[in-house]
Amino acid sequence: MRRTLTFLVGVYTSVPVLLYLFPWILSHAVFAHLLRVPFFVDLSRPQDVLNHTCSLYLNTEEDVWVGVWHTLPASQWEAASGRGADWYQEALGDGQPVIIYLHGNVGTRALRHRVDLVKVLSAAGFHVLSLDYRGFGDSSGDPSEAGLTSDALYLQQWVKRRGGGPVILWGHSLGSGVATNAAVRLQDGESAVDALVLEAPYTRIRDVAANLLITKIYTFLPGLKNFLFDLLKKNQIEFANDENLKTLTCPLLILHAEDDGVVPHHMGLQLQQISVEARRGLGEDAPVTMVSYPAELGFSHSSIYLDPNLPATVQNFVQNLRR
Repeated sequence: MRRTLTFLVGVYTSVPVLLYLFPWILSHAVFAHLLRVPFFVDLSRPQDVLNHTCSLYLNTEEDVWVGVWHTLPASQWEAASGRGADWYQEALGDGQPVIIYLHGNVGTRALRHRVDLVKVLSAAGFHVLSLDYRGFGDSSGDPSEAGLTSDALYLQQWVKRRGGGPVILWGHSLGSGVATNAAVRLQDGESAVDALVLEAPYTRIRDVAANLLITKIYTFLPGLKNFLFDLLKKNQIEFANDENLKTLTCPLLILHAEDDGVVPHHMGLQLQQISVEARRGLGEDAPVTMVSYPAELGFSHSSIYLDPNLPATVQNFVQNLRR
């Protein structure tokens, strides 16, 4: 019994020590990019899991290539038969809205809930470009907050050069921080993003970390939370949605389930309030819309695509951009 207790205490105390000695461990835990699920999916062959889709690879920086799937809107499905990558690129100029989907941590663009969301958006009339950031999926490089943001910016600008319709950044979970980072960069460069959709967004990544069960287990250690926050800052991982939304003025749609067990629903509500108050202070009137999904629907963190009203919600949001 004593040996078991000693072993458990040793394991308990070793985790903070390991994080201190090897801070990169925390970075890997945040991105979880090495968990390339689903396994045995050839990401160069999207047709195995998703129709009307082609795969492309973009050189976002020197020695960095990222994998992207381009899924067509329903209006182009029939015309796409037998077409190649060049035709898909030309199709971006058809005037239909384009959604750049920025997924969360863990896994690739082939993860089931991501594919199912793309199917819903494609059927609703949107081009969808699903990005695997550097270090994820079949993309090269190593992930970092700055790197993920650069990848999203490159893709947005690549689409803008080819597209005729509005380009919307859609960020889920971790991707919400990528989306708002990119939107701030664009706005600061006097080229504001057309719109933002934040699905299950957090206030900032450290708040999510503090809410995890493994972190709560260590609340008995004094100062551990501040230690964790300092490590995140040392790794240059902040993803500060709350700060970003204090300056962003583009149309914003927030989608959040009340039973989200990863990113609490109250964080989405807090971001809505921050954005509304910020726009009021800046004299901006771009809409801020939030849709909360009751817990009894069971959508949790990754299943908002099951909402039968989601296509209409997104279509109405995008139609208002064109008025």
